[in-house]
Amino acid sequence: MTASLPARKPARPHFSSGPCAKPPGYDPAKLATEVLGRSHRSKIGKTRLQLCIDLMREVLGLPDTHRIGVVPGSDTGAFEMAMWTMLGARGVTTLAWESFGEGWVTDAAKQLKLDPTVIRADYGQLPDLAAVDFSTDVLFTWNGTTSGVRVPNGDWIPDDREGLTFADATSAVFAYDIPWDKIDVATFSWQKVLGGEGGHGVLILGPRAVERLETYTPAWPLPKVFRLVSKGKLTEGVFKGETINTPSMLAVEDAIFALEWAKSVGGLEGLKARCAANAAALDALVQERSWLGHLAADPASRSMTSVCLTVEGADEALIKAFAGLLEKAGAAYDIAGYRDAPPGLRIWCGATVDAADIADLGPWLDWAWAEVQATAAA
Repeated sequence: MTASLPARKPARPHFSSGPCAKPPGYDPAKLATEVLGRSHRSKIGKTRLQLCIDLMREVLGLPDTHRIGVVPGSDTGAFEMAMWTMLGARGVTTLAWESFGEGWVTDAAKQLKLDPTVIRADYGQLPDLAAVDFSTDVLFTWNGTTSGVRVPNGDWIPDDREGLTFADATSAVFAYDIPWDKIDVATFSWQKVLGGEGGHGVLILGPRAVERLETYTPAWPLPKVFRLVSKGKLTEGVFKGETINTPSMLAVEDAIFALEWAKSVGGLEGLKARCAANAAALDALVQERSWLGHLAADPASRSMTSVCLTVEGADEALIKAFAGLLEKAGAAYDIAGYRDAPPGLRIWCGATVDAADIADLGPWLDWAWAEVQATAAA
């Protein structure tokens, strides 16, 4: 027997963890287009890139001590640019509790051959942060996008650290308070909490990172797109809208739209509040269903953006069928867990999602669950 369809669908069923839902009210026709067809090095091109940087600084509350640059290759390109240009000056510690953290382990160990100290935890868990040696450079993800586990705060990072901290913060910025005095390097892309377009990364450098760049030369060759120093000095233009390679000005305008929307909902505090409301709405659905659970068991380290759920008796086939039913019905897109994670669901609760849509998702989860159970029993 087929379960009856719920009466109402989420108005915006976009729950992908990247690229994420566009901001409410988004319409490509609303984007400024005067810069399109112009050189990114023209006056208008540089002005729009600088505006994007200024808006990111304003919304993030980033202090003047930290520089912001738009770089190629999304968050991955930004983080690897930081690794290739700054690592090797001292020992390295890498933290990994999900697939992207493991990616930085691979880069440090197999590509750069730095023999890092690796501190791991299983999916759903956080590694022992007290075990980190801050005389080394430390690499970590602030929010584990594929496990739903985040660091609870920056209290575990000492002010008198000798090494640099490298934070992959792509699903954390614009959602949490980031203690910038604790972070020497941070990276993200617009496609997460801002709901922007992919392909471009953002690199944030604190003063200690700039000092490293200007006093240390890596032993390996650097591709042109990674070079941040010229004649022993930081290439300041990169952090003033003079990008290393040609950016998509359409993607820049898309990011400007998202940042202006962010200001309209109260800036960082408004974005954080929306994330918290969304996470609470999803948690309410989980608490009401015995067959759903959180992969991240500890609420203190549970993500409020990329929320990963366990499903009773789930394997890859069940999750594929479950997510496929919801997509076909137009009720939820792209909610299957990441391929390297334990079989489950992953529902984005970032600020561009509306809590009402998450609430409306509940009956559809019940419907899909009933359908896959009926199929299994047949």
